[in-house]
Amino acid sequence: MSSSRKHHFDIHSTCISGHYCLKSAISFSVLLAFSFLVLFLWYPPTRTNISSRIHSHYNHKPPKLKLCKENFSVYIYDLPTKFNLGLLGDCLNLNIHRNMCPHVANQGLGQPFSGWPGLGWYATNQFTSEMLFHARLENHRCRTLDPEAATLFYVPFYGGLHASSKVREANLSERDALAVELAEYVVRQPWWRRRGGGDHFLVLGRTAWDFLRKRDGGQETGATCLLNLPAVQNMSVLTVERNPWQGSNQHGIPYPSYFHPSTSDEMLTWQKLIARANRPHLFSFVGAPRTGIQKAAVRDEIILQCAESSECNLLKCGNGNGNCNDPRRVLGVMTASRFCLQAPGDSFTRRSTFDSMVAGCVPVFFSPHTAYSQYGWYFPGDPSAYSVFIDYEGKGNGSEKRVDIEEELRKIPEERVERMRKTVIGLIPRVSYLHPNSTDNEMSDAIDVAIRALSKQQAQAEAA
Repeated sequence: MSSSRKHHFDIHSTCISGHYCLKSAISFSVLLAFSFLVLFLWYPPTRTNISSRIHSHYNHKPPKLKLCKENFSVYIYDLPTKFNLGLLGDCLNLNIHRNMCPHVANQGLGQPFSGWPGLGWYATNQFTSEMLFHARLENHRCRTLDPEAATLFYVPFYGGLHASSKVREANLSERDALAVELAEYVVRQPWWRRRGGGDHFLVLGRTAWDFLRKRDGGQETGATCLLNLPAVQNMSVLTVERNPWQGSNQHGIPYPSYFHPSTSDEMLTWQKLIARANRPHLFSFVGAPRTGIQKAAVRDEIILQCAESSECNLLKCGNGNGNCNDPRRVLGVMTASRFCLQAPGDSFTRRSTFDSMVAGCVPVFFSPHTAYSQYGWYFPGDPSAYSVFIDYEGKGNGSEKRVDIEEELRKIPEERVERMRKTVIGLIPRVSYLHPNSTDNEMSDAIDVAIRALSKQQAQAEAA
């Protein structure tokens, strides 16, 4: 390996293979099978459903709370389980496109994977932030068990998982029933009346559009009406994508990526590793084509330009190829690229934005609503400090001059690229979700950023 590539990740080199003696393997298998038969006959199995196994991951006994050095404290409502953990018992039907059982395991982290440098890597689904918030706040150092002492009240409703399970329900009253019941439950609580819900918040793992159902040209858009309920409009709503125009009580939070360290040492080790990674590709794109006039035009043009450029690494998703379902392939492309293109997907935002930042790759945006109007709590006020913006809205359909992406990126001086990459790597802790069981008080993550921002917002509201 040449010295210029000595720090470049090769995920294939970390794969482990072994050779086993056939005779020994057969003997061991026979012995193992006989042992299981004896155990089965002597100790008949007991039935344990998925829900009970999932519940065991959470703390039902009051945790030993660590010293909180903040000027806020969070009380977690003990909701009936039908609003959160009880939904997980039907994990096979939580999403119409995939079996969510592997993804809701490990408190929403999903399945751990190996063959990648460092610790804390999980194949986390992009829609599990509501679970990650719940699990981490259960053990958070600033959680209080006394509602009288609380400055913030967290309502742990898994609204995103519920909405995705009901999206094909024809009966709209049935589709909305649990959301309506949640609102009715919360407003009956004595702590709600203290500030009319102004100090309450909930977290949604899907975009705001999934909870803003309305009639559009005779068609119903959005899965449920949750965000249209008056009680919920009084609360703060943390969601992976807010409505940029009418979401005054909505606040954007990062999509979960794959990195969930438990300690600050694990975080620092990863940051140092990617800071010196070799990046042979100028830019890359990970994604699939989209339908719809505007989305299809931008996506198709980006994919075309990437495919035509010797400087671009293209990882196409879709058509059952599974390319983007392997975190190692996704991260492998991004860690080898200086810039990562972030075209809008089914909506404005992309989980890929946060994957690229974890990989130390400078994001390139084509709509201001992919990040700039979404994640004000998390990113610097100057977008040029950590990203590149190419105004591609309305382009790519022949009506205006084609923008050459490679040419635009080549114009950026190398010194500025290095500064942007350093900023991106420095942002990794605040856009990551720590392992829910982390006890490292020195490291702040996406959840800490959100709670501090909510506390500041609440203090300003009380002072007004």
